[in-house]
Amino acid sequence: MSIAETMIPPQAPPPAPPKPYTLSRFFGSVALGVWLALAVGIFFTVVGGWDAEKFSRYGPSFLSGLGVTLALVSSSILLGAVLSLPVALGRMSKHRLWSWLAYAYVYFFRGTPLITQLFLVYYGLGSFRPQLETVGLWWFFRDAWNCALFTFTLNTAAYQAEILRGAIESVPRGQHEGAAALGLPKHIAFFKVILPQAMIVALRPYGNEIVLMIKGSAIVAIVTVFDLMGETRRAFSRTFDYQMYIWAAALYLLMVELLRNIWGWLEARLTRHLKR
Repeated sequence: MSIAETMIPPQAPPPAPPKPYTLSRFFGSVALGVWLALAVGIFFTVVGGWDAEKFSRYGPSFLSGLGVTLALVSSSILLGAVLSLPVALGRMSKHRLWSWLAYAYVYFFRGTPLITQLFLVYYGLGSFRPQLETVGLWWFFRDAWNCALFTFTLNTAAYQAEILRGAIESVPRGQHEGAAALGLPKHIAFFKVILPQAMIVALRPYGNEIVLMIKGSAIVAIVTVFDLMGETRRAFSRTFDYQMYIWAAALYLLMVELLRNIWGWLEARLTRHLKR
């Protein structure tokens, strides 16, 4: 009789012991039930009060506002990414002046509310109209959309600079030494060796920053930019139907969910070589 015949066949693992029903699980179940009841109530309220005429009338305006929101967020994210690289390098610089200037910039834009920054640009720079006309910049700052783009770019650049700085500093020192051992110049080693590895580390925080920018973009409706929230406010002022805000919330959720799935696929694609 062979050894294989005398071996015990593989057995199924023992069942997991039942989890005790604790007080925290009870309150969690109650909270989940409340949220489900609210969701069902909102769903039936929306279905019961559905007005096809309002949807056909204001639906195109919502889509137009959605396009403005996407254009504003995508443009500010891209411009902020370009600006964040020199700011991040300034934060890591050993030169005290550049390091201090970059620190002050990041400290201000991360430490003050975005709506305050928008008001400072939109209302504050309007007080300097003669000076801006003299230097030929009034054509830019007189437009609310340009002011929003300028503010959002400066704001997200500060956050992206800190994300990028942390990612660059997380790259092991051995990567720098290996590039130097190969005789690569510092700038080539940075862009070809260090930065690609840092971008993988920074990928998930970048996704969070884009989500925050999408939700934060709603404040531009206050300065007469007719983005998604601006169109929602205008539609509500004409109908006084709260469902306008439910439609807007659904579109914001759709944007965030699509971005989350795209970003998850992108992260899995770029980090597949790290998985075993």
